[in-house]
Amino acid sequence: MALPYRWQWRVEKWKNAMRGFFGGGDQQPRPKICPACGALVGISATRCHECGASTRFSLAALSKKFSALFGEHESPATTSLLVANVLMFGISWVAIANETGGGGLRILGGMGGEAVYRLGASHPYPIFYEHEWWRLVTAMFLHGGLIHIGFNMMSLMQLGPALEELYGSARYFFLYMFTGMFGFLVSAAFHNYSLGASGGLLGLVGAMLAITTKRGGSYMRELRSRLVTSVVILFVLGFSGLGMDNYAHFAGMVAGFGLGKLFVDRQPINANERRTAYALGWLAGIVVLASFVLMILHYRDPLPWQR
Repeated sequence: MALPYRWQWRVEKWKNAMRGFFGGGDQQPRPKICPACGALVGISATRCHECGASTRFSLAALSKKFSALFGEHESPATTSLLVANVLMFGISWVAIANETGGGGLRILGGMGGEAVYRLGASHPYPIFYEHEWWRLVTAMFLHGGLIHIGFNMMSLMQLGPALEELYGSARYFFLYMFTGMFGFLVSAAFHNYSLGASGGLLGLVGAMLAITTKRGGSYMRELRSRLVTSVVILFVLGFSGLGMDNYAHFAGMVAGFGLGKLFVDRQPINANERRTAYALGWLAGIVVLASFVLMILHYRDPLPWQR
C-alpha cells in the first residue's frame, strides 16, 4: 500500500536532509532563477531567455539587489538623491561652522565661503582652468541654505517618483545627473558661481515636457500648460535679483527635453533596452562616486587666491 503523497514528500525531504548531513546532498540538477528578472531558466543556460541577462553576473541583477535596499514599492533613485542631498547639506553646515566658528545663523540662507568651495561648488576657474570637472557633479548636492534645499527637495519628491516609475530607476538617474551636469557646465561658461539641484530638477521638467509633446489627450495638454506656467514664473523670479542661476536652469531643461525625446517613455521591455538602461545608470553612478572621491582628495588643496 502506497503512502499518502504528503508522507511521500516528507520521506523524500528527510532523505535529502540525511544525504546533506553526511556529505551527499541532492544530486538532481535544478532549474536556475534569473538574478535580474526572476524567470526560470535552463540548467546549463548562461543567459536568461526572458530578459537576456547573464545568469552569472549582470548590471541588471546588481541594480535589483541595490534597489531592494529601499523596498520593493519605493523609488530607490529618488530616495538615494534625497538622502545624499540632506547628508551633504549637513556636512556643509558643519564645515561652515568649523570655518567661521558658528553656522546656525546662516542655515536659512547665505551658506557659502571657502568650505562650500572646497566641497565642490561650481565655479568657472577651477572647472575650466584647473580641470576640476568633478565640480559639475558635487555642486548638484550642495545648497545655499535651508530654504534652498527645502524647496528643491520638495520639487524632487513631486517630480521624481513619477518619472522614475515611467523610465525605470537607471535611466531616470542618468537623466537627472546628466542634465544637472550640463546645466552647471553652461552656467560656468557664463562665469557663474553656482550650486544646487535645480539644474537636474529642470531636467526632469524638460523630460516631462517632451513626454507631453509625444502623447495626446486633454490631460497631457493641461500638464504641459502647468509646466510651462511654472517654468515662466521660475525664470521671472530668476531675473528679479534673487540669485537664481537661469543659465543652469535653462540648460538643464533643454537637456532634459532632448533626452525626453530620445528616451522611450516606458520601462525597458527587452534585453537590449535593459542593457542600455542599466549601462547608463551605472555610468552615472560611477561618475558620481568618482567625483566625490576627487572632491575628498582635493579638499585640503590651497585655494586659488591662497597660492
